[in-house]
Amino acid sequence: MWLDRGFWNYLIRTVSVFICVISLNPLASWGGSTSPPSDAREILKSGTVELGIAGGFWQGVEFLNHAPSTDRSAVFVLPKIGMIVTDELRAGLLSGNLELAVEPLFARFTKPFPAEAAGGAWVIKYNLLSFGRWVPFWDAGAGMLWTNLAPRIPEQSTPFNFVLETGPGVHYFLTQSLTVTAGVRYHHISNADIGQRNTGLNAVLPYFGFSWFFPR
Repeated sequence: MWLDRGFWNYLIRTVSVFICVISLNPLASWGGSTSPPSDAREILKSGTVELGIAGGFWQGVEFLNHAPSTDRSAVFVLPKIGMIVTDELRAGLLSGNLELAVEPLFARFTKPFPAEAAGGAWVIKYNLLSFGRWVPFWDAGAGMLWTNLAPRIPEQSTPFNFVLETGPGVHYFLTQSLTVTAGVRYHHISNADIGQRNTGLNAVLPYFGFSWFFPR
């Protein structure tokens, strides 16, 4: 099977519990009415906190002739906690603000064989605020992870690795605090030459999930 049933049960339970806890939390009532804002500026201000959960499919790609990465696949679970740290930066259609976040990651590799990964990254995100309930953004992050994929693959020789990631995404406000979120990232895993082998793993990571925003 592409993924064992136990993994899917674990993933569904984890996401369900997270959504239930946030939905029942008194903080979810911040912002007043549950009707969606006509303008994201009403919610996304300096001091606003974001809690998010997303799942994605990590698919290895060839990059700089590193062909072995194409036979690597994984499912990622990406919780997040962040805070908007600036007021709106005025730049016409590109007006927006900056957000800093911590994003743990948990992954199950399915190719070239079953394996796990866990770690996290610091993420900086720029939210565009000129599109009403739609909030396009671009984020970039750096962090580290442990995986038992290495040293069993030719690209990497150490279980400890570093992570670099970047890409576009979008939030869409369903209520005053809840958004549906989707995006795609370039995702790079390597050991920065601390091991004997360091070709690196390069991938695209499309993801989908939900975020809750709590204004100060």
